[in-house]
Order: sequence, then C-alpha cells, then structure tokens
Amino acid sequence: MTTTTSLPATVDREAPPRLGWSLLLLALAQLIFSLDLNIVYVALPEIGTDLGFSQQTQQWVVSAYVVFAGGFLLLGGRAADLLGRRRMFVLALTVYALSSLGGGLARDQVVIVGARAIQGIGGALLLPATLSLINTLFPEGPRRNRALAVWGGAGASGLTLGALLGGLLTQAFGWPAVFFVNVPLAGLVALGALAVIPRDRPRPAHRRFDLPGALTVTGGSTLLVFALVQGPELGWTAPAVIGAACGAVVLLLAFALVEARSRDPLMPPRLLANRSLGVGVTVTFLYLGTFGALPYFLTVLLQTVHGFDALQTGLAFLVPSVAIATGTQLGERLTTRFGTRTTLLAGFVVGAFGTVVLAPAFAEDAGYLAAVPGLVISGLGQGVVWTAMWIAAATGVAPEEQGVASGMASTTLNLGNALGLAVLVAIANAGTAGLADDRLRAAIADGGRTAVLLAAAGMLLGALVTLALRRRATAGR
Repeated sequence: MTTTTSLPATVDREAPPRLGWSLLLLALAQLIFSLDLNIVYVALPEIGTDLGFSQQTQQWVVSAYVVFAGGFLLLGGRAADLLGRRRMFVLALTVYALSSLGGGLARDQVVIVGARAIQGIGGALLLPATLSLINTLFPEGPRRNRALAVWGGAGASGLTLGALLGGLLTQAFGWPAVFFVNVPLAGLVALGALAVIPRDRPRPAHRRFDLPGALTVTGGSTLLVFALVQGPELGWTAPAVIGAACGAVVLLLAFALVEARSRDPLMPPRLLANRSLGVGVTVTFLYLGTFGALPYFLTVLLQTVHGFDALQTGLAFLVPSVAIATGTQLGERLTTRFGTRTTLLAGFVVGAFGTVVLAPAFAEDAGYLAAVPGLVISGLGQGVVWTAMWIAAATGVAPEEQGVASGMASTTLNLGNALGLAVLVAIANAGTAGLADDRLRAAIADGGRTAVLLAAAGMLLGALVTLALRRRATAGR
C-alpha cells in the first residue's frame, strides 16, 4: 500500500531528483485532496449538533463542497494551461488552507457552508493542476504511468486516512480539528512546490482566457451538480431542482455555441476527436457512478445495519483501501505491458466480479467478514481502472492542453459521482418508507444489495466502452 511514509521509495527512479521531489509533492497534494473527501463525513453528526443544523440542512456541509468543486473543474483546468500550472497548484493549496482555517473557526451555519464552498473551489483548481503537472513533467509511456500510479496510490491512502483521522480527531479534539489538520499540510506542500516544481513558462501572447466560455460552463456545471446533489434531498420535482436543471441546460447550450465560434475556445472542439480522451472522460464518469458509490452503501450497512461507530467504520475501510492502492500500482504495470484498452477491460471485469461477490454481504445477519473477499477483489479492479483511465485521458493531448483535458476528465468524474449516487440511493431507499427497527434494517440491507448489483452492471458497461480504444493503445505509442 502506498502511504505518506512509503512514497519516496516509489518515486520514479529514472527521473531526475528534482522531478522525484516534484512527484512527491503532487502525490501529497492528492493525498490531502482525497483525505478531505472522507474526513468531514465522520465529523458531520457532531457538526450538525454543535451548529444547530437539521438533518436535511446538515447535508449542505458536504453538498457545498461537491457543488462548487464540480462546477469549477473545467475552469481550473484551463486556468492551469493559461496562467501556469505551478502557479495554480500553489494558489489552490493556499485557498484550501485558508478555507480549512475558516471552517475550523466557524461558529455558525453560514460560515461553515461558505468555507466548504471555497474549499470546493480550491479542490477544483487543485485536481486539474496536479494532473496536468504530472502529464507535462513526465513524458507519455512508462515514466508517466509510474507517476500516475504513485499519485493514485496516494489518493487511495488519503481515503483511508480520512476515515481514520476523522474518527480520531473528532473524538479527541472535536470537529474543528478535521478542518485545522489541512492548514499545515496544504501550507507545507505549497511552500515545497515553490522550491522544487519547475517554474511556469511565459504565457503565449496569442492565448486568450475565453471569459464567456468560462462563465457559461462554470455556471452550467455548478447548476447541474446542484440539481443532481439536491434532487434526492429536496425531491426531483422541487422548484429549486427543476430551475437549476433548466438553467444548466441553457448555460451549457450557450457554452457550446460560444466554443463553436471562439477563436481560442476554453475547450477546443478538436479535443473531442481524440478517441483516447473521449473514452477516458466516459470512463471517469462511469467510474465514480459505480465504484465510487460502493463506500456510501458500505458505510450505511456498517453503521445503520450493524451498528458500527465512526472509528470502527474507518478501520473497516482499511481492507478495501489497501486493495485499491495495490490495484493502482498493478494498473501501471499492466498498462505499460498490455496497453490501456486491455488494462481497463480487465479492471472493469474484475471489479464487476468482486462487486457481485460483495453483494451477499448486504444482509442483516451477515457480518463484516462476509464482505472481505468482495471488497478485496473489487478494490483491486477499482485501483487498476483508476490508474489506466487517467493514462487514457492524457494520451495524445498536446502539453499546452493537458490542463483542460484534465479538467474535462475531472468534471465527468464529479458528474458521475453525483448522478450515480443519486440514482442508486433512490433505488436503494425505495422500499424503506414507513418501516422501523428490524424491518427497516433488513430493508436497508436489501436495498444496498440491489444498488451494489446495479453498480456491477455499470462496471460491465464501462468494460464495453473501453472497446472503443485501439487494441494496442499504450501510452506513448
């Protein structure tokens, strides 16, 4: 398993020392980003009680981050291309640190939701900047594959550390600690980046930012994610959800018209002709709509059905996280040897098989051990797909457009998460209305099993999508 203590040993040995340290910082940034995805979930009940959130409004502590992160990803990618990747990387970490400080100091609902929204913008700037730095510092082929595997392994480690740290910090110091922990981590990585990551090249004089495109796609994406996230909470026919969905359609259509007429578009249409990128962005959408939904249903099973506390739940995620981190390293080796197409196909098939094996563990009388085989097999497939899909999304893209390509793949990743989880949760909860006690727990377990099997079917759809890649689509060929 790749962790913060093992990262230096896994850094590409063929890269110059300065690049090795750059990769270490990029991996640490990904660890911070993924750590924060889980760390707030564990502290959410205490935040709700302390700041007076209702059960429904409490969800905005999570949703504010998701909505703004999803809406600003494409803008963040283009900003990395035009304003400088190192510059945006440092700016994103600074925003992350300051908003985390604000979240920890918050003493009312508006401040903490606002801090989470700004954190989401920081995340939207950070992810494409990190990916585009890897894709430009390391050439296509084995060296980039290894760099993406280190980055992916750090992300898997962050998910585990988030659940564990969330439980430990909340119990020991209270919920503000889950925000404060980001401040020194993000600050140190930002300072390190100024020292070791190569300076940005001067911006080409003929490149423009495409402000109309930036405004329409950011507004449209933000409204779309809002509709997908709030649909299950408010109801799909709620005026706010319908209004957001209609606004998203109008703005995204306007974005398409702007891009078709722009001399220097935010998202050049020619990128859509890159088959590898097209498959990559489709796979990222399916990835979080399927693999990405499993932790939610596992958490509900463990806490609601089996009565695990926050720390026990975090410890339970050690098994799948180790499997995922192992899969990220395996994905690099398989891609280098057999190509992106074969690796993605194998990852999705193995992941689907493991998810089917996991499904019987979603029963009221089944213990955690019944879930372990499925978690291991599915986790290995998930890790393989994670590394290979980012390799696919970067292949054949010019260096000056790596940021926007990363932003495209990151945007579909976020949309897949929002849509996939919304659909699967609605299906899983369909049979729970009016039930209580043992009957409710049994219905929750049954609904989770149905959702998990549907996720497995989605993984098989991902396998079919990968067939659109060329038979020998290895990076660098």
